[in-house]
Amino acid sequence: MAERSFVEEVKKLRLKDGEIFSGEGILAVTKALLESGVSYVAGYQGAPISHLMDVLADANDIMEEHGIRFENSANEATAAATLAASVNYPIRGAVTFKSTVGTNVASDALANLASGGVKGGALIIVGEDYGEGSSIMQERSHAFAMKSQIWLLDPRPNLPSMVRAVKMGFELSEASSTPVMLELRIRACHVHGFFTAKDNQRAQYTLREAMDTPQRDVSRIVLPPSSYLHEQEKINDRWPAAVKFIQDKGLNEFFAEDSADIGIIVQGGIYNTLVRSLERLGLADIYGQTKIPLYVMNVTYPLVDAEIVRFCTGKKAVLMVEEGQPNFIEQNLSLILKQANSSTTLHGKDFLPMGGEYTNLVVLNGLKSFFEKHGKEFTAFNQNQAANPNDVTAIAPLVHPRPPGFCTGCPERPIFTAMKLMEKEIGQHHISADIGCHLFSILPPFNLGNTTMGYGLGTAGSSALNVSASKRVISIMGDGGFWHNGLTSGIANAVFNKSDNLTVVVDNSYTSATGGQDVLSSKALNKNRSTGHEIEKAIKGVGVQWVKTVHRTYDIATMKKLMKEALTNKEKGPKVLIAQSECMLNKQRREKPLVKAAIKKGVRVVKEKFGVDPETCTGDHSCIRLSGCPSLSIKENPDPLRLEPVATVLESCVGCGVCGEASHAAVLCPSFYKAQVISNPSLIDRVLSTLRKWVIDRLQQRMIKRQMAYRF
Repeated sequence: MAERSFVEEVKKLRLKDGEIFSGEGILAVTKALLESGVSYVAGYQGAPISHLMDVLADANDIMEEHGIRFENSANEATAAATLAASVNYPIRGAVTFKSTVGTNVASDALANLASGGVKGGALIIVGEDYGEGSSIMQERSHAFAMKSQIWLLDPRPNLPSMVRAVKMGFELSEASSTPVMLELRIRACHVHGFFTAKDNQRAQYTLREAMDTPQRDVSRIVLPPSSYLHEQEKINDRWPAAVKFIQDKGLNEFFAEDSADIGIIVQGGIYNTLVRSLERLGLADIYGQTKIPLYVMNVTYPLVDAEIVRFCTGKKAVLMVEEGQPNFIEQNLSLILKQANSSTTLHGKDFLPMGGEYTNLVVLNGLKSFFEKHGKEFTAFNQNQAANPNDVTAIAPLVHPRPPGFCTGCPERPIFTAMKLMEKEIGQHHISADIGCHLFSILPPFNLGNTTMGYGLGTAGSSALNVSASKRVISIMGDGGFWHNGLTSGIANAVFNKSDNLTVVVDNSYTSATGGQDVLSSKALNKNRSTGHEIEKAIKGVGVQWVKTVHRTYDIATMKKLMKEALTNKEKGPKVLIAQSECMLNKQRREKPLVKAAIKKGVRVVKEKFGVDPETCTGDHSCIRLSGCPSLSIKENPDPLRLEPVATVLESCVGCGVCGEASHAAVLCPSFYKAQVISNPSLIDRVLSTLRKWVIDRLQQRMIKRQMAYRF
């Protein structure tokens, strides 16, 4: 169950020639795939491309109508290997995943694909996860494109440009027999706009035809001597064909080319930020009409020497706006201009930061430095229009940093609460963390985790620490990572190498960190996928003997007991503890509409909520330090003689009970209580409520009488 449903939006994918498509970038890319006559699409979810997978899943019926095979791949390598269908047959195929970590996983398949080349159009749509909103290490896809000689498109972030990039990507791939990578930054994925739709196209050559009449070309298989010839093909045939296609089709764009003796060269994906910065300097309008010549690289690899020399001719200086490092494009431009004996001065990272996201403020400062040196006539802009860059930087330090954490009611929080409690009894252990929601455990209030090496590699990351010692190592792995590659790279590897450590598999029924998509072990029935396959059976199947499952992670005492047992028993061999509870976000998405409908129909609905008795709470706040739940807060102490604020449970509470369980397991305090909120109460409920109120009232009156008696 994905975090967002596109069931209504995908109806726009049926729009016909001449109709206006209005919507989100991700949806526009899907429409472009349909209009391109694609035969198959595969991929693995990951920000910022997760929603593309969700759209494709929700549009499965439309895909099937057009004979398109869609597959949720086991991982990025599986998705990339799917493009093998385009090697021998004139079939268009596309895959999608997160970059750069996803591209790294897929690197073997992509390198082989790029070496042998393709007959049909092969498009790799990567979510370029770079910048301040990124969840991964800061690297760029550009390096991979250069390494394997895969053409890289980086279109301007508006719907017409992105749709054209998809269509031209297939044509460029076919014209040069080379796979093409289309990178979409997070803003491009979620930008809204409109374009004129075309009719959806069925593939001229189908997958069924390929299966019925198989073709084989040994020269396309990456084995000597063909592999040596492939490199020569790349240089002598494919590269010139690509450059010619880019020029002939005008994939790169020139704006106000001869309007000044200075200019700016920019990656297509940064175009909106650049134009916004120029607009703030009074040098462009909101529609992109600019007074400064621009050369927009919608194709950032390969570069077209002739276009670059043409743009720079007659200009005293140009600025290269290239996000990220190393400055690959700037270095290439420098070589091109030198070989052309150009007198144009090239600037780039000398005015702009070497690393980090090029936000509007960053680009604005770079432009001002460039204009002060080479275009003083452009610096006399209206000071009232140009925002003071110091405004933002002055405010930023005042914002209190808040580490990201688990959602309210997250079933993973009690796992790490139990781990902290266990530490108090048997000491600290080396913890090999893993990619996923559970990675929040490295931050306060848990502060657990020594390393993380990649998705599903928690157990593999501890494989060196497998010697006789006083303590065992703890490894973390999510169910998404388990099915991605953790079963083989982690669990099976531990069995093969006789590991004596513990792996905790966090099974919340979904790949929650990527948006809540189903996996093999999901409990929900999926009409297009096979689910319900137990993780425990798979683990036992590769030879693990000590396997235990906790079906309710909120039972902190049991979690702590089993972890302690796995770390202290005398039994040798790998140990796996499966901690199982449904992701609370997905549970709420599933149950809330049902509960709301039931209440509307007048059905009796009982909801559990937790609270803190302010008269019992001591103000110690150990409960907050042990769980970190967002619904736990503090409020003023009602006792005028006590200064410490007391704990309180906010309305966002979902009734998971972790706060109370943690307090009970840690023997902290009895101040937590559980209450039932009943909607549409029955006659019995009303009678019992009246009776309770009467009893409580009588007891309170007795207590008041006693107090009055003591007073006098």
